[in-house]
Amino acid sequence: MNDLSFPVPMWVWAAVTVGICVMLAVDLIAHRDNHVIGFKEAAIWSSVWIAIGLGFGLILLAWQGGEVSSTYYAGYLIEKALSIDNVFVFALVFSFFAVPDAYQHKVLFWGVLGALAARLVFIFVGAELLQVFFWTAYLFGAFLIWTGWKMAVSKDEEVHPDRNPIVRLVKKLITTDAKFHGDKFFIRVNGKRVATLLFVVLVAVEATDLIFAVDSVAAVLAITTNTFLVWTANAFAVLGLRSLYFCLAGLLRRFAYLHYGLAVLLAFAGVKLILSETPVGKLPIPLTLGVITLTITVSIAWSLIATRNQPANGNEQPAGTEAGAAGGDETTPAPATSPHRPHGQKEDGPS
Repeated sequence: MNDLSFPVPMWVWAAVTVGICVMLAVDLIAHRDNHVIGFKEAAIWSSVWIAIGLGFGLILLAWQGGEVSSTYYAGYLIEKALSIDNVFVFALVFSFFAVPDAYQHKVLFWGVLGALAARLVFIFVGAELLQVFFWTAYLFGAFLIWTGWKMAVSKDEEVHPDRNPIVRLVKKLITTDAKFHGDKFFIRVNGKRVATLLFVVLVAVEATDLIFAVDSVAAVLAITTNTFLVWTANAFAVLGLRSLYFCLAGLLRRFAYLHYGLAVLLAFAGVKLILSETPVGKLPIPLTLGVITLTITVSIAWSLIATRNQPANGNEQPAGTEAGAAGGDETTPAPATSPHRPHGQKEDGPS
């Protein structure tokens, strides 16, 4: 693997962290009202986040040179591609719970915060393991190859987010109301703090993202174990995840074969990680960047060409029923289908 050891002063870490927090605050303020985010608005914000992510690579180019910048771009691209698969699962979760469109952006905002926190932990733990125990490269590599194979061969099947072990545990530990109460995660019923269905949805989103965090971080660690590069590649890719969801949710049917490309990327990252601990050594970054770019391009083009006769309206609402969009409280979750991964009380007032 490519460790690309170079000094990163603490003030740089602090500046990047503050910058990420500022961008999150801007995203929150821009969407603090519960308006339904349309395709045009989502496309504009997605362009902004992508421009920021690509721009950071230019800063690295000026600061540390082409190899560091190319390594960052390789990690950013593979993480951005894998984030599209997150969009599929988020759409399934929202559809399953019939989440009103106006409340989805709030769940995704807090979901992004949880995603960043989980990835930060996995990055430092994973990088340390790879540095201290060489054989963990074989374990991580085998895991990525297995994940890629499962993604490629998995068939359409029902997904039940409410059966996730973490969701079931939270529902056992916390009293929940099986209704939406506006955009509130908690309410008070008869003086008791009660979680709403929207909180259950948030837990489901966070729980499913843990799976993505493991394989996406492992995939970037296959490119480099430099924690600064892995963290920034993940952070800038995940920052635009919420806008990407609203931009692509209405077009998901057009990405029919994208999962094959993602499977290839995961398997490639696994092979690269294993080879790094053999006489073959690390694969050159230009080759890695080329494979990632070509795979993403081919899989997206293949999908769009194969589905060119299918209707795709960018103004479609991402998920949720008409009743949900109108603000109804009653919901009846129904099984959703995954195209990719198997894997009556009186409300006293808001909390």
